[in-house]
Amino acid sequence: MALMGIQLVVSLLAASIMQRMAPHCSFARWLICNGSLFRFKHPSEGELCALAGKQMPKQTRRDRRQNGESKPLTVPKDIDLHLEKTPVNAIDALVLRFFLEYQWLIDFAVYATGVFLFTECYYSVVDASKEVNIGAIWCVLTVLFSLKTLHTLMSHYFRSEEGGERSVCLAFGFLSLLVAMLVLVVREDYLEFGLESGFSNLFDNLEVFAKQQGYADWSIPVTKLTVKLVLAAICSYIGALLAFPGLRMAQTHLDAVQMNSDRPLIQILLHMSFLSPVIVLVLWVKPIARDFLANAPMGKNSVTLVSSETFDSMRLWIIVALCVLRLALTRYHLQAYLNLAQKWVEQMKKEAGRIAAIDIQRKVTRIFCYLTVITLQYLVPVFLILFSTLALKALGDFSWVAGAEQTPAVTPALVMPTAAPVLPGGLDEDDEGMEDMEEDIQATVAHLTEAFAALRSVLTPLFFRGFFAFLTWWVAACQVISSLFGIYFHQYLMQN
Repeated sequence: MALMGIQLVVSLLAASIMQRMAPHCSFARWLICNGSLFRFKHPSEGELCALAGKQMPKQTRRDRRQNGESKPLTVPKDIDLHLEKTPVNAIDALVLRFFLEYQWLIDFAVYATGVFLFTECYYSVVDASKEVNIGAIWCVLTVLFSLKTLHTLMSHYFRSEEGGERSVCLAFGFLSLLVAMLVLVVREDYLEFGLESGFSNLFDNLEVFAKQQGYADWSIPVTKLTVKLVLAAICSYIGALLAFPGLRMAQTHLDAVQMNSDRPLIQILLHMSFLSPVIVLVLWVKPIARDFLANAPMGKNSVTLVSSETFDSMRLWIIVALCVLRLALTRYHLQAYLNLAQKWVEQMKKEAGRIAAIDIQRKVTRIFCYLTVITLQYLVPVFLILFSTLALKALGDFSWVAGAEQTPAVTPALVMPTAAPVLPGGLDEDDEGMEDMEEDIQATVAHLTEAFAALRSVLTPLFFRGFFAFLTWWVAACQVISSLFGIYFHQYLMQN
């Protein structure tokens, strides 16, 4: 507690509450089981037989013994089938795929947001520049856990027997690799990530740290080209992870817009939400965003509409607002996905021939069973952008208010705490034991403080600015690529 103070207490309290309250009160479970989402129940064989105009076949034990397996029941595809709607409840959630992963990640993101808001209020009241920002650590963990969840979903596609999903992930991975290599060679005058200065500062600090540790002849055996190749490989991996979330986002967007055809305001918000990654991309294009607002043309003269410091704060607010907009429209996208069951039935009615009753039941049930997968594919990209932006703000020494920004630099080393001198004599064995325990605790705190000071002297705000700015921009770029391809696929290729 002496190392991180009240932040550590709040962090441990949040983790304890999340663990204790998850079985009883879960935001993730409430999101899909609050009664606002409606699923479609699959028809029974008796209902299908009644719609087909025939009686339910009854097979005796003798028939099963003579014929072996029973012949599947088939019905005409053009039967007048209408699926029954029912609200999604907590019992229905028991059959959902990846429900535990979904619940844990969503709840963790909610508590991470709470811890971050507390640390922001704490830093605005108390001068805690020498403390470790626990809220930033929660944000970074949320980003890592989100990537792990997407990796779990992608590994499910790779284990698929068909192999089509595997090919899609690999194709988007190679496409992302090509785009990333093109982006990384663009000069900072056009894409203002700050990667060049950030990694240069990191390598300089590493060399200084190595010399302080006694390694005078040690140097960084990494070139600028190697760093960019590693970043391109990471970008390729992220692009493969975001392939299916973007494709699914395009499909649910089209269906949600069609579902709300009589509500123009909701349609406008849906279009704004879909185009929000494009806005994120533009915010880091320097000639279009920063330079234009700093030197806006007004006739023959130029006017400064927004200063450079104000633009940094405004960019953070815009990204957070766009993420909140996407989160607010989650229900419309999820309901649009659940409506695929009725949409598939309507498409089946237009076809000729017969279909097995079990195939109808499986198709309708499968759509609902993958509801949490679709929810993760919708929310995780939003979490990546949101928490990368929050980490950028906290670790990059940005400010929500213009003019209060700090200049990114190397964090000064912390002063090591020293133990208070102990007067000899007059101590019994219990006092000596307590004294030894206090000395051990103080020594541990001193070592941890020294380790954090060394880490902060190497990983400076200048490095975090470049890294998290690029991560935020790249996640948005992957969403734009995959979602636009999804629009083209569902709007044109599927219609032909």
